[in-house]
Amino acid sequence: MTTEVLILGCGSSAGTPAIGCRCATCSSDDARNRRSRASSVVTTAGLSFLIDTGPDLRTQALREGLTKVDAVLYTHQHADHMNGIDDLRAFCYVNKAAMPVFGSDYTMADIQTRFHYTTLPPGPWWELPSLQTTAVHGAFCHRGVEITPIPVLHGRWPVYGYRIGNVAYLTDVSEIPEASFALLQGLDLLLLDCLREQPHHTHFGVAQSLAAAARIGARRTVLIHMTHELEYHALSQRMPAGVEVGYDGMRLVA
Repeated sequence: MTTEVLILGCGSSAGTPAIGCRCATCSSDDARNRRSRASSVVTTAGLSFLIDTGPDLRTQALREGLTKVDAVLYTHQHADHMNGIDDLRAFCYVNKAAMPVFGSDYTMADIQTRFHYTTLPPGPWWELPSLQTTAVHGAFCHRGVEITPIPVLHGRWPVYGYRIGNVAYLTDVSEIPEASFALLQGLDLLLLDCLREQPHHTHFGVAQSLAAAARIGARRTVLIHMTHELEYHALSQRMPAGVEVGYDGMRLVA
């Protein structure tokens, strides 16, 4: 079964260009150096799964002509991955149905606390998001598609990556537990966190990302969640076979 991935955003929490910065990446006129906050859409079996709802969601959806989302998979509740949640109301309106959203217990509880209005029954005009939150703890099926949460560490925080078929998405990761490596075997496509040149206490740096990519052994690995410290062309020239630098709007097929 063919799975398609659209990278809506491959940037870090600050985005690129970063406000007030005039470095080579931020000053570049190459669209591949313009990174909105990290999010992707995975489409398979006629269903489109949105991974995270960052604060750039509306702009990303308009840029890419995204009009259909069937469910949302949340990696964690940090602002750059959740604070565009209100823009889900557009997709609820299009579907005329509540939006199924999935994530960890902690992430679902955070939605109930910070965005309680999104969990209320829909109104007749669909003026608010209407979400059906479900905490997941292992592989589950949504409308016939199997989805496997991949537990990873974001500093000391346990967060989720996701595997759908032979595609996996791992953002905001500083460590992959041994048990999770077993869930990442046989991948055709891996989207992998790569924050900056040096390691960060909550993210992979370049060397760590490449080491993880080599161990996982996906046929194709694409780096995501990058700061302005990483310039697209300079980083691309250093990549080994099978590893690419992602960019906003990149479309991938596995």
